Amino acid sequence: MRTLPSHVLLIALAIVSIFPIYWMFVTAFRPPSDALSINPLPGPLSLENFQYVLKTIPIAGMLANTFGMALALAASQLLVAILASYGFARWDFVGKKALYLLFVGSWLVPFQVTMIPNYLLVSQMGLLNTITGVVIPQLCSAFAVMMLRQHLEAFPKDLLDASQMDGRSSWRTLWEVVVPNLRPALAALGIMLFISAWNEYLWPSLIMQKSDALIQVGIRGFLGAEGNNWGAIMAASSLACLPIFLIYIFLQRYVVDAFVRSGLK
Repeated sequence: MRTLPSHVLLIALAIVSIFPIYWMFVTAFRPPSDALSINPLPGPLSLENFQYVLKTIPIAGMLANTFGMALALAASQLLVAILASYGFARWDFVGKKALYLLFVGSWLVPFQVTMIPNYLLVSQMGLLNTITGVVIPQLCSAFAVMMLRQHLEAFPKDLLDASQMDGRSSWRTLWEVVVPNLRPALAALGIMLFISAWNEYLWPSLIMQKSDALIQVGIRGFLGAEGNNWGAIMAASSLACLPIFLIYIFLQRYVVDAFVRSGLK
């Protein structure tokens, strides 16, 4: 009985967290004329909003572009994290602690603070309206470096020493010994980085001005001066969320495992 209040609280928090997602799907399946209804039930069901979205924007191409952007961003962040965390965990050098604190500190700086300098840099490089322009300012993730460093700190030192005694260089030790033994952690981190990149809105919408480029920009197209088409917005948002829901449903074990092993909450 002592755990009953805790379970009730957790259930209430879960309902509060899930309700916005439920409301998004309910609104998406309502007729356009009932988009602003406060009825918590979706009836009568209608596919008009989805049909309108499919006719108005090339959502399949947008999802493909967004997938490519998120994959490139997650892969680049994961690669940088592997190299940086290995250096921090394996070697001792002057300024190591200070440099690591700078990495961690950069995680605490809101992206809005560096958004304007990054935009000017991308503009001067001629990378506006390109996926490359979206990826370059975010090639490094302090969160990924910090997370992998915790895994590497717990990696058996004897195994690393034995590898180098066998004649492997530090580079070969990293890719032939460390990375294969960290596949579960790398898979979990890669999934989280992909989901984070997929959900990014502010920076892609600022860089990609083409209305048929990314799903974030496409959804913004339903916001107009003459009124917001909430039914279409919710339908497009529902379609944009489906890939993430599928990824999490099938790979949630890796995501939970990453937080448990890293000690992050």
